[in-house]
Amino acid sequence: MKKTLWIFSMIMISMLIITCTAIKSKDTSLVNNPYPARTFDPNPSSEYLTPEESMKTFNLPPGYHLELVASEPMIKEPVAIAWDGNGRMFVAEMLTYMQDANASGEQSPVSRVSMLEDTNNDGVMDKSTIFVDSLLLPRMILCVNDEVFINETNSITITAYKDTNGDGKADAKRIVYEDPSYSANDANMEHQRSGLDWNLDNWMYMTYEPIRFRYVDGVLKADSIISGSAGQWGLTHDNYGRLFYSRAGGEIAVQRFQINPVYGALDFKDQYSDEFNAVWPIISTPDVQGGLLRLRPDSTLNHFTAAAGQSIYRGNALPNDLLGDYIVAEPVGRLIRRAKVLNLKGKRVVQNAYYRQEFISSTDMNFRPVNTYTGPDGHLYIVDMHRGIIQQGNWTRPGSFLRKVIDRFGFGDNVGHGRIYRLVHDGYKSQPLPKMLNETPAQLVAHLSHPNGWWRDNAQKELVVLGDKSVVPLLKQIVTGSSDSELSYLAKIHALWTLEGLNSIDENILIAAFDDPNAQVRRTAVWISEPYIRENNAKIMDRLKVLQSDPNYDVRTQLLLSLSVNKKATQPLIDALMAENKNNEMLNATLASLEQTENIKNYGVRLGSLSASDRDHVLKGAEIFRALCASCHGDDGKGLPSKVAPPLVGSRRLLGDKNTAIRIVLNGISGAIDGENYPGGFMPPFGDNSDDWIASILSYARFELRGGPGNFGNFNRVSPFISTEEVSALREKLKSRTTPWTVEELEAESAKDN
Repeated sequence: MKKTLWIFSMIMISMLIITCTAIKSKDTSLVNNPYPARTFDPNPSSEYLTPEESMKTFNLPPGYHLELVASEPMIKEPVAIAWDGNGRMFVAEMLTYMQDANASGEQSPVSRVSMLEDTNNDGVMDKSTIFVDSLLLPRMILCVNDEVFINETNSITITAYKDTNGDGKADAKRIVYEDPSYSANDANMEHQRSGLDWNLDNWMYMTYEPIRFRYVDGVLKADSIISGSAGQWGLTHDNYGRLFYSRAGGEIAVQRFQINPVYGALDFKDQYSDEFNAVWPIISTPDVQGGLLRLRPDSTLNHFTAAAGQSIYRGNALPNDLLGDYIVAEPVGRLIRRAKVLNLKGKRVVQNAYYRQEFISSTDMNFRPVNTYTGPDGHLYIVDMHRGIIQQGNWTRPGSFLRKVIDRFGFGDNVGHGRIYRLVHDGYKSQPLPKMLNETPAQLVAHLSHPNGWWRDNAQKELVVLGDKSVVPLLKQIVTGSSDSELSYLAKIHALWTLEGLNSIDENILIAAFDDPNAQVRRTAVWISEPYIRENNAKIMDRLKVLQSDPNYDVRTQLLLSLSVNKKATQPLIDALMAENKNNEMLNATLASLEQTENIKNYGVRLGSLSASDRDHVLKGAEIFRALCASCHGDDGKGLPSKVAPPLVGSRRLLGDKNTAIRIVLNGISGAIDGENYPGGFMPPFGDNSDDWIASILSYARFELRGGPGNFGNFNRVSPFISTEEVSALREKLKSRTTPWTVEELEAESAKDN
């Protein structure tokens, strides 16, 4: 008995050490105040709770509490928010999203963006105006000076709306980006873009689509991301411009945060652990898209499945211990994860800040957090769609595992609600709302050293949009001035990027930044120096040689990335850098990613022997695959660590009979695959897409998997290409079929065809 107690004590001590290590930082308040014991409700009710009732259901760390910022009827079905320079909140509301389990009326253009105001600065919105209506499920929103950029579902067009008479309603609009050749994947609105995050580098990034945008002369100019984008719902960046994506389709809570996607795609298998993937709801969570494979014996979600709406906390109204932490919502689990982002010689890893508990969790079954933000007041904001059904209609079809749960609990009845909360810590002080839209450029420069990242970001954005170069001398003074605090270093970084956005960077200011005592300032200068590297500027190149031995691995990694923009001139320096860092995992992986990106750049050339039609299908299919299929099957077709879907490499159903592959994409597939069960139990149909879309994605995947110029490997030499006509013919034969195929049915149909 004593031996048993001793072992148990050692285990508990070990757990405590692990937990304390995970959350160690400047402020140890969370360590000194242990997290309350995890409660659990095995029989939660799906009944609607008022905001006041719902707020009593939350489990939070000591010292924290939630405050209600807005709720129904002021807002309904909120999915994203953005603040303008004066602190007014704009809320994207998807009024037709899953109003029942059949997604009835989902494509009706009746959604809206509302403008909310806090007129007395008490943290509660007390004035609401419908800013824009008659929208189709708005999914991206960004405030740029006195305009609001909005993107709707099924379109890549971005429209700027403006209120010119001060009544809170947009009365002027203009298109700032459109691509007439764009074809949306309108079969599943989950698999479309989100984000529109104005990053530190003055580029706007989004998920799914392989492009980023630059604000130039009042419109958006697109730049290709050669290796494709990533993510699904939500996108964020940290103080230094590092982007963080998540991919719910692949059950991935965080990804692609090692390097900027314009250089390539880089993830490490151990950038988070299996322990990190596990989630810890405080209620039974039966409405899981992944079915029984994603449930513990107590019916709680066992793994991230709908991770979305991530943010890096960068405010100044919560404990310092939270600064820089990764926050991600899990709406199926009714919880929000907090994770520490650790730097291991340039490689980032994330780990849960708590041992088998979550930062925020609720027993309200309608709590559906879908987005998080650092607000202008320094608090953490949470967008709660507050509804019964959170999954899109492809997953709630009659007969599906999820549909049975929805019907049993009556989740389809809980619609038309929505809440926005802010996370507050005891003893906080209210902060005045910003007035950036009324300030001079010189006044905006002063905000570049603000302790709240929201202020720094928006001041930089306003300065770049205004384009007033009268502040250039002031910005240069910030860069060359003495630094004695973290805020002064952050001000230098923002000043450098503001100069870059104003096209006012010069050699001398970069050289001064190369010598800065702060590693992130040096890294920023290397990043910004790329135009000079492209020109092989002798003065800059000489100074960059010194940085190959920089003591900081982030600087060395950025040096490798930036040198790649002109390998013809920089190859000797790249070789020297790699020789000096031959045992560093981050730099070696970065080099491999750059080489893979180079292969993708040459992809079109390698298709030169194909017919024009086949080549067009493969190129179009490559974009679709990276944006959609990779979410579940992996970028290389070999599957994901989460095993959410089977690998495509070597799949006889994809690579053999053409009709089998077409049948699967048209109608989906259910049940075990080669004796293996996968979460969800089926692949949804994509038959709502065009025949050309289906021909493209299948031609690409079959070509790649048969030893084409990509990475998937070899299979056999049967013609991989599928024509639009072949899809159209089979679609006509299958027009009466409404259910997914089983493997057995596919094999029987293939035997008939042959």
